[in-house]
Amino acid sequence: MAKDIENPCVSTCQLSGDLCVSCGRSKDEIRKWKRMKRPEKMAAVQRATQRLKALKKAK
Repeated sequence: MAKDIENPCVSTCQLSGDLCVSCGRSKDEIRKWKRMKRPEKMAAVQRATQRLKALKKAK
């Protein structure tokens, strides 16, 4: 069986609107994480990474 996708949570939740600026996931992604299948988790992590990069560029 393939290795599970590690949760990107860094245990420092800082929500700004619908987005956690610590891990980059949306509220919806955070809420659904445990029920997501591997491909969904991979996509969520990729989106979160892109959001965090965009946030860093905006600073």
